[in-house]
Amino acid sequence: MARRFGDLADDIAARLPDREGLVFGTSRYTFRELALRIDEAARRLIAAGVGHGDHVALWLNNCDDWIFISFAVQKIGAVLVPINTRFRSRDLAYVLAQSDSSFLITHDRSGPIDYAALVREAVDLPASGDEVSDPRFPKLRRVILVGEKPQAGTVDWAALAGPAAKVSADELAARARAVDPLATAFIMYTSGTTGFPKGVVRTHELVANVEERAALMAITADDTILNYLPLFHAFGLSEGAWMSLVTGARQIVTVGFDPNESLDLIEKERASIIHGFEAHMKGLAEAQEARPRDVSSLRTGIFAAGMLSATPVVRRGMQALAPLKNLSGFGMTETWLGVSLSSLDDDEVHRSEASGWPGPGFELRIVDDGSGEVLGPGVAGELQVRGQTVLKEYYRKPAETAAAFTDDGWFRTGDAAMWLANGCLRFLGRYKDMLKVGGENVDPMETEGLLLEHPAVQQVAVVGLPDERLGEVAVAYIQRKLEAELDTESVLAHCRGKVASFKLPRHVVFIEAFPMTESGKIQKAKLREDAKKRFK
Repeated sequence: MARRFGDLADDIAARLPDREGLVFGTSRYTFRELALRIDEAARRLIAAGVGHGDHVALWLNNCDDWIFISFAVQKIGAVLVPINTRFRSRDLAYVLAQSDSSFLITHDRSGPIDYAALVREAVDLPASGDEVSDPRFPKLRRVILVGEKPQAGTVDWAALAGPAAKVSADELAARARAVDPLATAFIMYTSGTTGFPKGVVRTHELVANVEERAALMAITADDTILNYLPLFHAFGLSEGAWMSLVTGARQIVTVGFDPNESLDLIEKERASIIHGFEAHMKGLAEAQEARPRDVSSLRTGIFAAGMLSATPVVRRGMQALAPLKNLSGFGMTETWLGVSLSSLDDDEVHRSEASGWPGPGFELRIVDDGSGEVLGPGVAGELQVRGQTVLKEYYRKPAETAAAFTDDGWFRTGDAAMWLANGCLRFLGRYKDMLKVGGENVDPMETEGLLLEHPAVQQVAVVGLPDERLGEVAVAYIQRKLEAELDTESVLAHCRGKVASFKLPRHVVFIEAFPMTESGKIQKAKLREDAKKRFK
């Protein structure tokens, strides 16, 4: 029988009971202690009334309780619904209703954010008792708060310890045995740049996907994973929480990403594996150059490098974080990770200018967006994917599910990519972000990457603006570094002679902060609308 998420902690605890498995702040847990904490959380959930198949929304920032509760939900056959902690009351209300969640588990407060107050804005909580009866959320039964003290209308997580003690080991074991590996294990909501999030339905079969990547990256119990990525997203959950329990690697979880804190932890804890996006690599490289730490323990990690904007950032990180051997790859919530991945033996060029080789169990093709023609090497088109871990459905969204697939069953990623001559994949960015200037295809990330090399540029996004003569021209939105001086002519001078003239920005807009998605991606759709208004 295929492994289930609820099996992982018990399996690794049997093999490595006294090995340290999880570190969060000053708290440290062996794998045996971790398994016991998961079982304790499972008993509390059963005591709270969580039944087999119930949907449980988990709205917590990174913490040890996130690990305990998430595995406990899946161990007892319930369905985990991770919620982005940057969501606010309107987003929360949408996901709670759309996901049919029966339970919501969240903080009373975390840092400056009063999560309990946000819940009260979204949900009518009872004045007495703890049974929710809000017609907008017909499935929602209870709100459970992880916090300092009980609050009216909610269930206190700590207070569940009493009734949890009455849940026998046999009852817990029976719940765990009854879990079908092919049943829904969790629903993860995408945070696209437009429209409402869609819930991607997933089964326990994803455990095999993690095991495959563990083998490809040679991850063992001798590794230490530093995980500053959010656990409610695919990257942090899969490559941190799951990878640790699949391999026995130690996981160090932080609340969020702070470059200096991360480097200090790498030095102190001898971390060997780190992952991230451009922003993480950029932040780590800058902080390491400013104040070098001993990062000699670093071995490998995934930092997607195919995009032209990412290549200079990754190259800089390769030098600053040596001996880190970063791997490039491609994945998304709908396909999961490892659609493509570099080899540990790849050279520097492949690890900084490409997106890896097709992963085990995946079929990939690149097609012309207009004609549907399958394209060969060197021609950009839309990346389409088939494979065991490609989503089967968006939860309760049949029209969106159907639209996501071609007639012959390929998932449309909406991403632009091309094959290199040697069969390696190169991800180029969102397909709709590509520009057509005077008949020439322009990848905005090439100009973005060039501008990021300017010492006064903190962040940049290049978008297309409709133009009567050329069809489209480029507009560069730039965030300056603190106290840095930069004007339009300096920006253009930095680009001239380095890229073709049709790739040069026609307009430059300096911006204090970018509109961002909940997952931290720049919302280029909003920038395109802004450009149309500015330059009409």
